[in-house]
Amino acid sequence: MNTSNSGITVSYTQESNFEQAINGRIATLWQTREEGFIKSFDKTKLFWVKLTKPEHNKAMVIVNGRIECTWKYQELFYDLFQQGYDIYSYDHRGQGYSDRLIEDKQMGYVDEFDDYVKDLDVIIKHFDLTGYSTCHLLGHSMGGNIATRYIQTHPEHPFHAMALSAPMFGVNLPWHLKPIAHLLGQVLTAVYPKPTFAPGQAPYFPKPFEGNYLSQSDVRYHWFRRLYEEKPEIKIGGASTRWVWQGLMASKQCLLMTRQIKIPLLLIQASEDKIVSNDDQIRFIKKLAKTNQQCALKIIYGSRHEVLFEQDEFRNDALHTTLSFLNQY
Repeated sequence: MNTSNSGITVSYTQESNFEQAINGRIATLWQTREEGFIKSFDKTKLFWVKLTKPEHNKAMVIVNGRIECTWKYQELFYDLFQQGYDIYSYDHRGQGYSDRLIEDKQMGYVDEFDDYVKDLDVIIKHFDLTGYSTCHLLGHSMGGNIATRYIQTHPEHPFHAMALSAPMFGVNLPWHLKPIAHLLGQVLTAVYPKPTFAPGQAPYFPKPFEGNYLSQSDVRYHWFRRLYEEKPEIKIGGASTRWVWQGLMASKQCLLMTRQIKIPLLLIQASEDKIVSNDDQIRFIKKLAKTNQQCALKIIYGSRHEVLFEQDEFRNDALHTTLSFLNQY
């Protein structure tokens, strides 16, 4: 539970009733979803979902991260739907129920990072958000990068404001690899023309809860790992050398083109993030602030990377901050 500045109490799903909610009211809403496939610019099939209600006049497009899919986001969709949002989301190419791109279906791969951005453009046009009084964009991790690149390169977009949860503006690498990571990714991709896992990456395996870098919420973490076991077709493992190279290039572009972001932007940072680079997030927001006065940074102290799948104290704070920010626009 959270109390807003206006004194209104806002209720989000809590860990204490998570199992009951995910198998009850969240599942009931999830059953009402519309879903389907759409062909992207190169005929790759993308899986999409939407949850709508005639009374709603706000839309939220949610762009998830690497290894994720729409099915994993049922709780978040539910909580945002309760706040009056129609929910629109999809699975990235190469993961979830969208077309896999290479023979090894569990390797994270993309030809060009810009393909993700083109996909988002196709999806947004397919959803047709013109009837809403308010449209917001929410991106997590890799999805935060994709959402940023989309806004930077599509000035005619329909969004009034955006929020980024632990966006990937750089990868959390050991200090000695940072200066050469981009070149290393490029070289390894050239040396191994057949897609191959980047150093330290491996096929999917359910990492134990203890010591995981994603979340400290036992119940949420185990639920999404169970989901992947029940639906093995949505599993995705480590990233390929090409994905790493492309991801680092896209991260650089996000930082280079901040002045192209003309709408209000909230960046939510997880203080204990070991997946993406917090230093690069700070660089991004400082640079953005020079040309965009409607940007804000919120650090969730104590949170790991998946702020929206974290323990209640962190997740409540992230959700409350996000909604308070977006509700201004």
